[in-house]
Amino acid sequence: MNIKDNIKMAYKDIVAYKSRSVLTVLGIAIGITAIILVMAIGNSAKKSITGQIESLGPTNVYIMPGKMSEMMQGGTGQDSLKDKDYDDLKKKSNVPNVESIIPVVSSMGNASFESEDYRVTIIGSVPEAFDLMKLKIIEGESFMQEDVDSMSSVAVIGSKVKEKLFGQDDAIGKKIKIKEKYFKVLGVTESKGQGMGGVNYDNSVTIPYTTLQRKILGTKYFQELIVKIDTEANIKTAIADMEEVLRSNHNINDPSKDDFSIQTQEDVVKSVNSILGVLTILLSSVAAISLVVGGVGVMNMMLTSVTERTREIGLRKAIGATNKHILYQFLTEAVLLTFGGGLFGIFFGFVLSLGLITVFNMSGTFSFVFSFPFSGAFLGVLVSSIVGFTFGIYPAYQASKKSPMDALRYE
Repeated sequence: MNIKDNIKMAYKDIVAYKSRSVLTVLGIAIGITAIILVMAIGNSAKKSITGQIESLGPTNVYIMPGKMSEMMQGGTGQDSLKDKDYDDLKKKSNVPNVESIIPVVSSMGNASFESEDYRVTIIGSVPEAFDLMKLKIIEGESFMQEDVDSMSSVAVIGSKVKEKLFGQDDAIGKKIKIKEKYFKVLGVTESKGQGMGGVNYDNSVTIPYTTLQRKILGTKYFQELIVKIDTEANIKTAIADMEEVLRSNHNINDPSKDDFSIQTQEDVVKSVNSILGVLTILLSSVAAISLVVGGVGVMNMMLTSVTERTREIGLRKAIGATNKHILYQFLTEAVLLTFGGGLFGIFFGFVLSLGLITVFNMSGTFSFVFSFPFSGAFLGVLVSSIVGFTFGIYPAYQASKKSPMDALRYE
């Protein structure tokens, strides 16, 4: 018997026991579906986030408080970037290649208008932040630098905030309440969804950073400084200048004791890819456990099948089938079952991941670009086939070793 004959015979045997075969295939399909689902959402998130970072321009550099290694371990260091750092970094005499600096402060809170109330992200920054975030103001206007200097209570709200608090009514000029303080709405931004740092701009309220720092949070430090360098060629020089300024301000002589971190856009993309890649692998590994369960199901089904088809095995051996023929027959059947489960798992994984990402995007919670993991699909089929081969060996071996005389007498 050749491979083609084995496959034909295995297919007929699978069809002959439809209910049992469907349950076996389903066990494998669930495992592959889970893996494809995790990988598809992970890839989509990675593609969307890196795309958003890259869209901001290749010359952006990000300064964050605390050492990156400490932040990865749960440390904060959130009070190390202060007004003097911001002011000194803006001076051309200190950092000649800096084009602009955007300070960022953020918090969570409720925004309310009359009887309506909505949970929002409060962003404190400067007027130039809207250009950096590629946020277009479609109603009204932005606040001005004078508002930042005077700590004015003015705000630009996201499209979702406008919808929740004002519905179809005009929001410009009206006052919303945030943490017991009233802010005059100057503008409304276009619908954009999720952006840098996981912030959903549609659900955000942007106000002068000085107002957020002193009137709401009672702080004098920044959570991030975004620096735009004049050209890509000058990024390394600018970073060296910025490090010198910050170390001088913080009285640091040993670079290993820096209480700040500077990342280029390339560094940020690598960090995001690394974190999401590790999470995807971990979640896929957990999902892969179900493949082992499915493999045990395949073994159980094949052992039952061997017992039920004992007379058939004896008859085939009596007319010339060798142990090898019987082994290959049952092994082919096991691999064919799991291969089919893998294909169904890929299909269900594709449909479910596309559906979930569509729902996420419609809800405004996330803004993902769907990315199907073709390498994961190939791996899914390969792994499911290996599972079938591995868990099918023992039942196939048991079948091949049956004595034809004993098998023919079996009732």
